[in-house]
Amino acid sequence: MSAAVERRLASFRAARGSPAVSPRSAEPPGKAAAPQAAEGQQAAGPSGSAEARPGGAAAAPAPVWARPLLLKVLLWAVLLALFAELELGLPYFVLSLLYWMYAGTRGPAERRRGELSAYSVFNPGCTAIAGTLTAEQLERELYYRPAAGR
Repeated sequence: MSAAVERRLASFRAARGSPAVSPRSAEPPGKAAAPQAAEGQQAAGPSGSAEARPGGAAAAPAPVWARPLLLKVLLWAVLLALFAELELGLPYFVLSLLYWMYAGTRGPAERRRGELSAYSVFNPGCTAIAGTLTAEQLERELYYRPAAGR
């Protein structure tokens, strides 16, 4: 199971483009070291300075200005400045907060099959998620008395 998790982590890091630690194989260290060294030499090229990445593809990271979150934040800041100039900055900010709270929540239709809500009242049959402290459990723990004779 550990090898599967390590492979998924390596593929995630490769897709993200971060320099990753080479994934550990289920094979003994002596057998796995030779193929990894060969991959590193092939990916290094003539200069020897390129990183070896899983999958063999070296993806260039996207420029900072092309990231969607950054563009959204910049657009929001420009609109905030515009509304502040029109003396409507506070209503714009409050409406923005309300929109972010609405957009940050998922409705029951967007929930995956079998996924439970953190609030048990929204689950079928008011089923609580694992790790929830119930009133019954709290009462058992509060009224717990050590066994007699100890």
